[in-house]
Amino acid sequence: MNPIFEEIKDAIVDGDEDLAIELAEKVVAEKIDPVQAVQQGFIKGIEEVGAAWTSGEAFLPDVMMAADAMKAGMDVLEEVLAAGEGEGAYEDKGKIVLGTVEGDIHDIGKNIVGALLTSAGFKVYDIGIDQKAEDFVAKADEVGAKIIAASSLLTTTMQSQKVLVEYLDANKLHDKFKVIIGGGPTSKKWGEDIGADGWAETADEAVLLCQQLFNN
Repeated sequence: MNPIFEEIKDAIVDGDEDLAIELAEKVVAEKIDPVQAVQQGFIKGIEEVGAAWTSGEAFLPDVMMAADAMKAGMDVLEEVLAAGEGEGAYEDKGKIVLGTVEGDIHDIGKNIVGALLTSAGFKVYDIGIDQKAEDFVAKADEVGAKIIAASSLLTTTMQSQKVLVEYLDANKLHDKFKVIIGGGPTSKKWGEDIGADGWAETADEAVLLCQQLFNN
């Protein structure tokens, strides 16, 4: 096994974004198998951090730094992976579009969910804060995501989660995309009332929910 894979794994575990980028660029420049770099380096690293989080040996900042480092390095490899270079095929566990709904600029909870979903092996596309229903759907359509995860931290912006579900229903897209919601003022009942496909109270529960939806 190429020793650079171990270096990549360590960079992810350490949450070293700059080193992850540098090593990914080296993979491209030296024509090292990018699929192996992902599987033996990036994924091994993020799995190690995820396991440490589960066992209580790592904390949320560690997971978030590792997820950021993985994203930065993977962005460098995106082009060669898309071109089908390397032995075998790199498959993520599923694509998820994540964002905070229109009118809401809170992002800490969303960022935690994104980091834990990434550490669980999902490909997360974080579109940021204050996002309209059509923005979520356009991104999901663009990347081929199955799940749209919409966060709201204010009682005044919860309605935007309802608008998102209604937008999917109105455009006959709800069979194509599943919607999950979360955020402080939301509840299981609210999710059921608006016709969402799931609700998660915590980031850990969001990971389990996505795993269930992808396995259905």
